[in-house]
Order: sequence, then structure tokens, then C-alpha cells
Amino acid sequence: MRGWIILGAGIGLLYYLATETDKLDEPIAQTDALMKRIERKIDSMTGTRIIRVDKNIAMFKTQIAERLTRKELAALDGILESKESVLEFTEQYCDNSKRFTELSKDNQQFICDKLR
Repeated sequence: MRGWIILGAGIGLLYYLATETDKLDEPIAQTDALMKRIERKIDSMTGTRIIRVDKNIAMFKTQIAERLTRKELAALDGILESKESVLEFTEQYCDNSKRFTELSKDNQQFICDKLR
């Protein structure tokens, strides 16, 4: 009986933290982003559409590779993962003044200029 009470209290606390506070907002956002990347990978692996290598993107990656750090290169790979992710990046970070946290301001502007 005591185990059920502890379990109920734990679930109640978790529900309170998720709905009434902002303590779990960042981990939830990270989990959502991870799930979105996993779904894109599964779609690309199981899809029947032909995936072509875009020469412009490959050339773009070689141009900017010397400017970026390893962390920024990993973020760029995530951005250039699919057409949807490129569109999502340009809509969120290029069309307004919102900052992409993994990129420096100058590199973000350079990437936005090249993607347009």
C-alpha cells in the first residue's frame, strides 16, 4: 500500500511540474526535437522517394566548414538533414531576428544568406 502512495505522489509531483511550472519545458523541448529527428530519419530510411545529393549544399558545407567549430558543424548537419529541416530553420531563424543558440550570430547570418 505504501508503494502505491509513493507512486501516486510521484506522478502527482511530475504532473504539477509539467503543467504548472516551467521546470520541465526545456527537457520536453529537447525530447520533442529528438523525436522529430528520429521520425525524419525513419521516414528517409523507409521512404520510396529518391534522395538526390544537392551539389549546392555539398559545396556550401565545404565553404563554411573552415568557419565553424565542431559544435556548429554538428548543428549545421542537423539543419541540412532534410528539406523540411532547412525550411524550418529558415522560417524560424532567418525571417526574424531569433537566435539559433548553437551558431554564432555571424555564422547564422552567413548560413541564412546562403540558404535563401
